[in-house]
Amino acid sequence: MNVVIAIDSFKGSLTSMEAGKSAADGIKKVHPDAEVAVCPLADGGEGTVEALTAGCGGIFTEVTVTGPLGKPVSCRYGILEESQTAIIEMSGAAGITLISSNERNPLATTTYGVGEVIRDAVGRGCRHFVVGIGGSATNDGGIGMLQALGFGFLDKNGRQIRLGASGLADLCTITDDNVLPELSECTFRVACDVTNPLCGEHGCSAVFGPQKGATPTMIDQMDHWLSGYAALAGKKYPKADPCHAGAGAAGGLGFAFLTFLNATLESGIQIVLDETHLSDHIKKADIVITGEGCLDGQTVMGKAPIGVAGIAKSFGKPVIAFSGCVTQEAYTCNAAGIDAFFPIQRGAVSLADAMNKKNAAENLCDTVEQVFRLIRTFSV
Repeated sequence: MNVVIAIDSFKGSLTSMEAGKSAADGIKKVHPDAEVAVCPLADGGEGTVEALTAGCGGIFTEVTVTGPLGKPVSCRYGILEESQTAIIEMSGAAGITLISSNERNPLATTTYGVGEVIRDAVGRGCRHFVVGIGGSATNDGGIGMLQALGFGFLDKNGRQIRLGASGLADLCTITDDNVLPELSECTFRVACDVTNPLCGEHGCSAVFGPQKGATPTMIDQMDHWLSGYAALAGKKYPKADPCHAGAGAAGGLGFAFLTFLNATLESGIQIVLDETHLSDHIKKADIVITGEGCLDGQTVMGKAPIGVAGIAKSFGKPVIAFSGCVTQEAYTCNAAGIDAFFPIQRGAVSLADAMNKKNAAENLCDTVEQVFRLIRTFSV
């Protein structure tokens, strides 16, 4: 029997690889001789660095960078040495979880640290980047990141504008004379699953600003500043398109990547599936195992397990999913390629007990074992 396991993390409990190993242990209890391949899985958001780096045999490194409010933070990212690829989550340097709720202020928060992480990776030989941009605390249009990479965002006196969205109010000139030379050799695949433009009623300021601490007055100001920034960028960079789907991602970081770094914005799960070459494993499998912390109605909206199921069905493979819990809406997963799904929780326990790493690993292992015992029974 050949089984491929690609399970997303059980957030707050098991990483993707930990969940995969637990499932593999359950299978081995029933089929000791089974060939089991555990592949990393993530959707481009939280856990992508862990999943891709660990699952693809990379190394982890940490660098101290400028945090969203200017204080130093330690950002962990991954390097796949063979392909010279860096795996980065912008939230590690400019994420909303790095500041308390009463500190949230998009006028002041900056993406400068994201640029510093990229510089560090370039210095370590990386020329290809996979960047997850979810969970930002910022609305600066990505200018902080670009300043760290050597771009000039200058006021009327020729000085760099201050960090944060408020700096955009003083922007008069954009220069690229001092840009990090190696950037011309770099490629950027940006995991982006939102389609918001940079400005307007569906733009980053109006839609995501409130959760980052923006008042209605701030929203109007930032939208106006970002519009001016986009117009100025358009005079120098023909690719500048504030209406591009995803330009408003991460407070305009999507626009910065598209305009200045010649990046592509792609589905997070698609990037992960491509980078892990999951289809090469699945086409040889007899059964495919996937899952995530909670299967619900949102799972079918481009979440990682559905990406796995799509590949499996293209090869005519059966798909079984396991999760910490399921909701009534999880039945939609069946129509999306998951043949059957199973919650691993075996009794009424507290949320803390259910998410305890040891308990979750044991529950997943035991549930997978029982399902494969059933499969063995009907295969005889």
